[in-house]
Amino acid sequence: MHYCSVEKISKSYGIQPLFEELSFHINEGDRIALIAKNGTGKSTLLKILAGKEHPEAGKIWMHKEVTVIFFEQNPSLEEDKTVAENIFFHDHPVMKAIQQYEFAVATDHAEELEQAISKMDELQAWDADAKVKQILSKLNIKHLDKPVGILSGGQQKRVALAKTLIDIGFGNKKVLLIMDEPTNHLDVEMVEWMENYLSRENTTLLLVTHDRYFLDTVCQEIWELERGRLYTYQGDYANYLERKSARMESELATAAKTKNLYRRELEWMRKQPRARTVKSKSRQDRFGQIEKEAKQNYTEQTLQLQLKMNRLGGKILELKKVYKSYGTLPILKGFDYTFKRGERIGVVGPNGVGKSTFLHLLQGLEAADSGKINVGETIVFGYYSQQGLQLKEDKRVIEFVKSIAENFPLEKGGSLTAAQFLELFLFEPDKQHTFISKLSGGEKRRLHLLSVLFKNPNFLILDEPTNDLDLPTLSVLENFLLEFPGCLLIVSHDRYFMDRLVDHLFVFTGEGQIKDFPGNYSQYREEKAQINTLNKESISGKSNLPASPANIPKNGTENRISYKEKREFEQLEKEMEQLAERKDQLTTKLNEVNLPFEILQETALELEKTIQQLDQKEMRWLELSEKI
Repeated sequence: MHYCSVEKISKSYGIQPLFEELSFHINEGDRIALIAKNGTGKSTLLKILAGKEHPEAGKIWMHKEVTVIFFEQNPSLEEDKTVAENIFFHDHPVMKAIQQYEFAVATDHAEELEQAISKMDELQAWDADAKVKQILSKLNIKHLDKPVGILSGGQQKRVALAKTLIDIGFGNKKVLLIMDEPTNHLDVEMVEWMENYLSRENTTLLLVTHDRYFLDTVCQEIWELERGRLYTYQGDYANYLERKSARMESELATAAKTKNLYRRELEWMRKQPRARTVKSKSRQDRFGQIEKEAKQNYTEQTLQLQLKMNRLGGKILELKKVYKSYGTLPILKGFDYTFKRGERIGVVGPNGVGKSTFLHLLQGLEAADSGKINVGETIVFGYYSQQGLQLKEDKRVIEFVKSIAENFPLEKGGSLTAAQFLELFLFEPDKQHTFISKLSGGEKRRLHLLSVLFKNPNFLILDEPTNDLDLPTLSVLENFLLEFPGCLLIVSHDRYFMDRLVDHLFVFTGEGQIKDFPGNYSQYREEKAQINTLNKESISGKSNLPASPANIPKNGTENRISYKEKREFEQLEKEMEQLAERKDQLTTKLNEVNLPFEILQETALELEKTIQQLDQKEMRWLELSEKI
């Protein structure tokens, strides 16, 4: 079925054209990722398809049976209304019944709950409610009775995402789902769940994302918006890079021929007399098109920067028995670590376990409750925070950079002016005199990154650096960071980014515990998946391991694990098996229909506690297995 047709649409931003005469079609079942540099119009194109903006020229046809659902990069919610009122916005009996039921459960009103259960039975709405429960649970949305206005930006984005996902699954409608950076402000487990959810749903999809693993899992086709034109590539991100490289080589060869032709035609134009024959008039008309093509810039702008980093001394950063809590929430419990020269560490863990607080502690932006944090005298931190640029007043881009420094020293001598440095970060001369408030979200992120590097740090701390950055800029940033000689500490939910850059992980498991895992994120997930598989096999009685890892000799010699640790290791396997079995039992019980509220509440609390215990024992099992 044909969902959407776009014919020769054009749009400008002021006098700057974003795109001209774009044409394309979207059919049922298409799953498309849109790639473009920040500021070239990808969000504008999505808004035009969603009816939020209008093109200056051209036509858009949308099938009358198709419902367009748009998840914006900065979604707008009704802040004076509750979470439940924002999510369950459909005026439909089943949706209203689910809203009343979920609200009654959240507020613990017995009479309202009894009425809500009766209404759910009457409308047979339990299947729909199970789907709603899954979405709310996976996105960690609680307290449905709270007004949206008091939530953080990340919490509001998750509420908007839940609203979108519930909407696409509600009713028997044909949906064109348009999503602009849906993975921002989600932790990795949420992103992986949403990957699976969107892959299972038979939804026609057009999205903008910087998460390349998410893109590969969810999409089958890539569109690139470049220099106002749309290029189409079938397949995954790796195939896109390969085919784009071939296209660029072809365009460069064609551009060289066009420039030679332009020089000959320009010489002819200068020599021609004023009186024109019909033949020469035709050639004159064609000259305009040749000139336009010859002046196209087909070279890829890249960030190439030889950083003159401040010297790193022998002492980098040392933490000794550091404790930190917020009220009853422990962030660190006696954490010890000594950073070494050139370390590249990723920081992972669910939202709310203290990753950003940990970064603040290292830099002295927050004080520890106890313990010591010793920073080397030569250390210069460069901190790229989630909050972005914090300006007291609006400034032009060039004025902001000059307020940091007039020049930037290079490794091989010499320096760059602020304007030259900005050009390396893809800010053209005319863009440098734009007010920061007029930049796109991605351009502000790029400027923030520039301001961090302009201070010549030797210890880079990046807190969610991939949010709102376009894929071309991300690729360039990765290549730069691969060559960065200092220390690197990254908090990111972008698995591709982490896999390329880090050597080991700090895994925040909750309750103030941090696990040092030797490997990148994909290796960590594989190992965790293997443990889960072993647990399931043990429960089903299929696991018949030849020997406990505690009994396997290392390099032909007796390993050095103590007898006490060996017994603990063997006991952990039994406890993990029991906890996994109990987890499955509780999950099954929680999904039962017409379960009394008191039992539902008790079961949910016990399930949460069981999952926490299982995670802690899995971490300890990993520690002992590595020692073995």
